[in-house]
Amino acid sequence: MFQQKKGNLMIAACLGILLFGSICSAEKIRVVTTSSDLADMVKVVGSDKVEVVSLCSGVQDMHSVEPKPSMVIKLKAANLVVKVGMDLDMWVDGLIDAARNPSIRYGAKGYVDASVGIERLEVPKGKIDASMGDIHLYGNPHYQTDPTNAIPITKNILEGLCRIAPKEGEYFKHNRDEYLKKLEERMVIWDREMEKFKGSNIVTYHNSCPYLAMRFGLNVVGHVEPKPGIPPSPAYLASLINLMKEKKVKVILVEPYFPLKGCEMVAKKTGAKVLIFPTSVGGVKEVRTYLELFEYNINQLVKALAE
Repeated sequence: MFQQKKGNLMIAACLGILLFGSICSAEKIRVVTTSSDLADMVKVVGSDKVEVVSLCSGVQDMHSVEPKPSMVIKLKAANLVVKVGMDLDMWVDGLIDAARNPSIRYGAKGYVDASVGIERLEVPKGKIDASMGDIHLYGNPHYQTDPTNAIPITKNILEGLCRIAPKEGEYFKHNRDEYLKKLEERMVIWDREMEKFKGSNIVTYHNSCPYLAMRFGLNVVGHVEPKPGIPPSPAYLASLINLMKEKKVKVILVEPYFPLKGCEMVAKKTGAKVLIFPTSVGGVKEVRTYLELFEYNINQLVKALAE
């Protein structure tokens, strides 16, 4: 009898722990983001008041994320969804509809488009058709490659969190302010390190770095892809090699999820260096935060451009 009571108490204790854990979890704001960068910034602003999950990792191409039922379940339980916007993560719209969670739909208090307030580059004009490749109607969506865009991104996140938990507004604002101080300190260093390389010509695999180039004064003179999302032909690569020789290009930037074969062939013919260049948190194991992303990439760039 004693053993049975002891066993019942143990079960009750375990259930109590599980119930307490679920209650604690429920008290936090459940946030789903479409990118690992956004997840990191939500953690910074929300700190211990949020639980965050990203639907896309840093080693995935955000253009081609495969929707999964598990994503719908996460969105169904979410208080807040934060998306990149500008059509980069269009795949999440159908998932939001499938989740049947009215609080995170477009226009609801739990919906955040992180691109609001971004100075948009390369907004297409005139007629647009499929022959142009993977063109985004609202401009180039890779705005996260400019570290100063953390300012409007975190503003949008702050406003979203405040809509969900207005009583925590000052706490969220303080966290953001402290983060922006750290960003400002790092920007002084990064600008100084990149100053001597202003005007340098670079090539990227995909058209993902115009914001980075604008911020640090680099010239993107070409891409390994002839058009966004279109693989290169041998004839195109031959023309790119000639261009790189003419422009004295030293580096080719390629995200971790793109093929290296064409890049390495071009590098061999031109003497350029291929840099595995993550554009999102988690793109390489050394990069665990948004600030670490730029620390890593700028160190890479400085070293390669100085050679």
